[in-house]
Amino acid sequence: MLERVNLKLRLSRAEYERQLNRLQNQLHLLAYEVYVQKRPVVVVFEGWDAAGKGGAIKRLTERIDPRGYVVWPIAAPSGDDKLRHYLHRFWRRLPEAGQVAIFDRSWYGRVLVERVEGFCSEAAWMRAYSEINQFERQLLDFGAIIFKFWVHISEAEQLRRFEERKGTDYKSWKLTDEDWRNRGNWKVYENAVEDMLLKTSTHGAPWTVVEANDKLHARIKVLETVVGKLKRELS
Repeated sequence: MLERVNLKLRLSRAEYERQLNRLQNQLHLLAYEVYVQKRPVVVVFEGWDAAGKGGAIKRLTERIDPRGYVVWPIAAPSGDDKLRHYLHRFWRRLPEAGQVAIFDRSWYGRVLVERVEGFCSEAAWMRAYSEINQFERQLLDFGAIIFKFWVHISEAEQLRRFEERKGTDYKSWKLTDEDWRNRGNWKVYENAVEDMLLKTSTHGAPWTVVEANDKLHARIKVLETVVGKLKRELS
């Protein structure tokens, strides 16, 4: 599936600025309508290291009332979270009615990093596909609007961005030894991503694969997807 993604898609700076302004203005109004209609909104971002998730989230939230959303940066579980079911910490972070919760990585870590790195048993991550689908079904039945983005870049583009980060003082903190190590498992992670997309893309909570070799195109696709679905859901 991922091999068929067209990573050559590009957007000119002028076209990007034009569409960015239009979509962000619409999103500003739609976010207010989310509050008025008391609909919880869940936005999940998964993707390769250095794929541009942070940049997309920044453009997504730039003109939304800061009281109306929260961004959850998700790392490995620690403390009490390690002793409970892996979904527990996400239940606690779900948005109340009329709010937006954005997850920079999410419960899908169970079938990605935990699967690949052996942090859980094979039986556990295989069971997680149905657990996650049921979890999201409950959110939909509650009235939630769910977005799930896989931000996709090529292996060569990731290397280029890693090298750029390494050579830029204010970006170098983003690059870790673990990022380099994960590159060695690219194919294994790719297989896990394929399984995730196939087994957890449902009618109510489909995955959107974002072609992100060009960051400008990726940001606009995310905004277009969110604006389009919110318009339909909020009538």
